[in-house]
Amino acid sequence: THDSNLCCDLFDRNYLSTMKSIKTFLFCVFAIITSASVSPVLAVDLTATNNLSADPWAVPGAADPSVPAERKDQIAHQLHEVFVQRGEDAPIGLLFIGDSITALWRATWAQETWTNYFAKYEPANFGIGSDATQHVLWRITHGELDGISPKVVVLLLGTNNIKKNSPQSIAEADAMIIRIIREKLPKTKVLLLGLFPRAHKTDLPELQVPERVKAVNALLAKLDDGVNVRFLDIGNQLAPVGKVTPEVYSDGVHLTAKGLQIWAAAMMPLLQQMMK
Repeated sequence: THDSNLCCDLFDRNYLSTMKSIKTFLFCVFAIITSASVSPVLAVDLTATNNLSADPWAVPGAADPSVPAERKDQIAHQLHEVFVQRGEDAPIGLLFIGDSITALWRATWAQETWTNYFAKYEPANFGIGSDATQHVLWRITHGELDGISPKVVVLLLGTNNIKKNSPQSIAEADAMIIRIIREKLPKTKVLLLGLFPRAHKTDLPELQVPERVKAVNALLAKLDDGVNVRFLDIGNQLAPVGKVTPEVYSDGVHLTAKGLQIWAAAMMPLLQQMMK
């Protein structure tokens, strides 16, 4: 997975703090308005601080993960159009939404595992390489959820934000995506996956990527309401004792065929419950 582009502009610290406060206020208002009719998870407050400058993991000038952003490249647009059409062409019982880690399920070498585990659920894969939370927010508000009614949406998203945005802001963005899914598809449940462990060659020690991943997952776990939104962290299965291996990961981020097999097997017990 490639990181999405950073904004180049540097903002005044006071301006950032003010904008963070406004964003948090609007975020909470949205939660209050929708929580009564959508899901208890919408009332969960993930906000720990209104001071962006106090967050050691926030990169000044980075794209806001909770503001929908349209991708400008042709491949992303073509895939978006394919996904919208897919919803019109045939029923979807199980929908995967994410980035290139999810998109891997479309690889030829992944089809046997995909078919064995998921084919009976009328699955669809809406994963796009390089997507961050802001890109998925744009996609699901521009037609990808229209006219479909999956029983479950599997959401895995945030690794492309991990080196630019704070764990809090990534979790807030995923929570917003869940809110929109539940608002547009009130009969659909969400299986929220924790970010997978990673050890890419660009994950320099000073970036504290493993710590960031753990922090995001700790916040995402709060979104589990036990009914409509369930959280599942399979990190220990993919990387026992925190060790990323070439048997499971092809490049420290993306999974091999064995990695996808581990993912599917680890997720199936909970998925089967949710698909009933």
